[in-house]
Amino acid sequence: MSILTLRNISKRYGSLQALREVSFEVPRGSVFGILGPNGSGKTTLLGIVTDVLKADTGDFTLFDQLPSATQRRQIGTLLETPNFYHYLSGYRNLQITAAVKQRDEKDIARVLEIAGLSARQHAAFKTYSLGMKQRLAIANTLLGDPDVLILDEPSNGLDPAGIAEVRGLIKQLAQSGKTIIMASHLLDEVEKVCTHVAVLQKGKLLTSGPVNTVMVREDFVELACNDMSRLEVLLRQHPLLGNLALTGGVLQAFFTGAVDPSELNSWLAGQGIWLNHLQVRRKSLEAAFLEMTQN
Repeated sequence: MSILTLRNISKRYGSLQALREVSFEVPRGSVFGILGPNGSGKTTLLGIVTDVLKADTGDFTLFDQLPSATQRRQIGTLLETPNFYHYLSGYRNLQITAAVKQRDEKDIARVLEIAGLSARQHAAFKTYSLGMKQRLAIANTLLGDPDVLILDEPSNGLDPAGIAEVRGLIKQLAQSGKTIIMASHLLDEVEKVCTHVAVLQKGKLLTSGPVNTVMVREDFVELACNDMSRLEVLLRQHPLLGNLALTGGVLQAFFTGAVDPSELNSWLAGQGIWLNHLQVRRKSLEAAFLEMTQN
């Protein structure tokens, strides 16, 4: 079952085309990241899915059905941090939002435990750290035990400790079986949390699918020796060499097939090249993303 299926969603604000015929599917049980720089259309897309905005053209389904109030009650949404009362406790704030959302107050203790806030539930919200405040906001989305969570930039504005707290909570929720749809402009967040991703740029979908498939990150070998010119000449003769680049005093060799580093070292030694540096590395997620968006 697909949790969410988008079909040719478009949205315009005057002369600005915020979304342009965006289509993709979110599988059940995934942590699906909608990735793109600020202004790429992520928040607009989530606004349409949560019925805050209307698409100009296109449609979508939730749980393989046309969206309705019934389907939306199975979704917890965090599009912006709730307006919690700073002088009230975390527990009292959730009492208020539970009443507004018509959720059972008995559920508050459960969501506070999941968010790791039970010990501080009666402390004033203003005394919470940034990470605790965001975890309370996520606890708010968990009231009623929805199957799906939609989070817009859940780590935005947090310090490193807060980011780690929120990422840990998202991983915990995913392991419990929740499907999580989250917008983010942070590559590191996608790499550490998401199983699937859709990449948006200026309202256009560039690609979507499993992270390991979409964000192709090939391995390469770093090499150096006392005679770099000779090393470069020999590497260019290797039958599997695809690309070669000199960066920071080392040669980065990309091969079109699997190459054993020890065999590569022996092959070079047999031709009189003795390496003083040999290391297998993986192209950074940032490099893969930049290649995708620039192409």
